[in-house]
Amino acid sequence: MTVVENSIVCRFFLTLWSALTGAWESSGVGNALRRFSRGVGENVRGSAVCRFLWREGAVARSWPGSMTCGALTAILNIPCALFRWIYKVGKGIWDGSLCFRAVSALGGATFFFTGAFLAVMLLVPHDSWNNMYAFVGVVGLFVLFALGSAARPSHRLEMVELGPYLTLFMGFVCYALLTSISTRLSLRFFIFHLTAFLLALLVVSSVKRYEQLQLIAVLAVAGLTVAALYGCYQGVVGVDVVANQQDMAVNAGMPGRVYSFFDNPNNFAELLVMLTPLTFALFLNAKGWRGRVAALFSFAVCGIALAFTYSRSGWLGFALAGVVFLAFWNWKLIPLLVVLGLCCIPLLPETIYNRILTIGNMKDSSTSYRFAIYDASATLMKDYWLRGVGLGSDILKQTFKGYPAMFDGNFPIHTHNNYLQVWAETGLFGALAFLGTLFYQLKTGVKSYLACTDRRVKNLLAAAVAGFCGILLISVAEYTWFYPRNMFFYWFLFGVITACVKLGRQSVKQAV
Repeated sequence: MTVVENSIVCRFFLTLWSALTGAWESSGVGNALRRFSRGVGENVRGSAVCRFLWREGAVARSWPGSMTCGALTAILNIPCALFRWIYKVGKGIWDGSLCFRAVSALGGATFFFTGAFLAVMLLVPHDSWNNMYAFVGVVGLFVLFALGSAARPSHRLEMVELGPYLTLFMGFVCYALLTSISTRLSLRFFIFHLTAFLLALLVVSSVKRYEQLQLIAVLAVAGLTVAALYGCYQGVVGVDVVANQQDMAVNAGMPGRVYSFFDNPNNFAELLVMLTPLTFALFLNAKGWRGRVAALFSFAVCGIALAFTYSRSGWLGFALAGVVFLAFWNWKLIPLLVVLGLCCIPLLPETIYNRILTIGNMKDSSTSYRFAIYDASATLMKDYWLRGVGLGSDILKQTFKGYPAMFDGNFPIHTHNNYLQVWAETGLFGALAFLGTLFYQLKTGVKSYLACTDRRVKNLLAAAVAGFCGILLISVAEYTWFYPRNMFFYWFLFGVITACVKLGRQSVKQAV
């Protein structure tokens, strides 16, 4: 911290920020906006709609004690119960075994190996990556967790924490597999969904203290930082321009878009949007100057790499993530942040500024092509809006070929929209379950933030919700699960939010 305080540059920006915030606090515009927001807030909070949305629904209240929750928890914990029974039968032998004690210790540190696995997942180049590695890795972590539970009676998979709506959505994922036009083609995508679900469950179940969850976040951010450093290197040395990724007619002078270890710059940008906000929390929660400097370095590197991706949806998603985090931390500064952001636009490099101007420009081929895909998707959904076509983009691509081609003679490979894709695959009720899952998770996160008494958990929860909001916005214009690694981190972030909610609940009980 001494290094930061003695830095001329840091002191300049801190002084500038203090002056701006002080001026904003005492300005007439600031006071007017605060009075307006208080009035609106009181009216909104007192409205019947707000009370209806904020209340704990009957489904959520009954979930912990329901037969469904109990049955699923028992089924998922069968391996844990088996290892616990084996340990109980031969307790004397196992306690005297050095090998067993080592395996048991490793099992108790499943949270560390989960974080390390996430870091590795972010560092494997696309050409060397196979999505089945994720499934094998998560199953290995699951077995390790079960082995660690042998001598730990409280060590169990906490299905109750994930809530009823994710369980319902996974039920529709199974339905989409069974009713698919081709179960064979859907099976691979079912494995991806199962991997993501188990990853979220492992994050929630393996974390008992904040320090454990922070370690998972640190390892994931470390992997992302290395990937971002490579992305920055690509941005400096340059990468080839890919014609189908950037329309040079409206993006004149724009260099090739960086992609780091991943297949596509948009895929890379989505990972940056999801995970970079975690650096906000790591900075605020760091105990010494080294941790703060490391978090700032990670944030800076990831921000530069995101700029080099030239992903318009990524930039918008990251902007929303920043606003959401600031809304948690100090919502009064949001107008000031918006003003500063607008003032910084003219200072941006010309290529980035020109790229921003193409947002919503129908002359950009990538934008216009999306609407052609949406039109083709609307035609298909007239026949499959209720039941869906089955799980996976392979099925959807095959089904599209039974309808008229787009203007260029090609057929879509997906809908270019997460929500529409889920609807097309799982049907109307699957899509509603998915939307219910997202809304319930965000509502639960906000309520937990307001009730939590541990500032560290609050900061990490705010960062995770911010990153999740960012990817939810990107999902309007992109099918973010088309690249399965992004799908795994999507649900990992979901698990981080759930783990924070669990830790927040514990902090409230300890404070009573």
